Amino acid sequence: MDLGNFSLSLAVKDISVSRTFYEKLGFEIIGGDAGQGWLILKCPSCVIGLFQGMFDKNTLTFNPGWDSAGQTLDSFTDVRDIQKALKADGVQFTAEADEATTGPASCAFLDPDGNPVLIDQHV
Repeated sequence: MDLGNFSLSLAVKDISVSRTFYEKLGFEIIGGDAGQGWLILKCPSCVIGLFQGMFDKNTLTFNPGWDSAGQTLDSFTDVRDIQKALKADGVQFTAEADEATTGPASCAFLDPDGNPVLIDQHV
């Protein structure tokens, strides 16, 4: 199963302070809007999202349809197909994508240790 691009979505207290910190580590902004409380940053080996006021906890995030630069892929596994396969394997969801739709959608569940996992398709 191809879950798409992986990033860690960090629940931050102050997006400006967090941005400055991660830029010192070599991350560069590739998307988002700090005024809306979210930024996507990338360094050569990983992508993180900074989210102020959007998530209660840090969240493992997968984006079907995107590469690591946030560019749309020609071919990918749709979030609804991923959801169906995970349901068949017994995964219990905290939020589900509407399987009667197409295009952008998301679903979410918790891993065995209570860590949130978000599969967030933007295309």
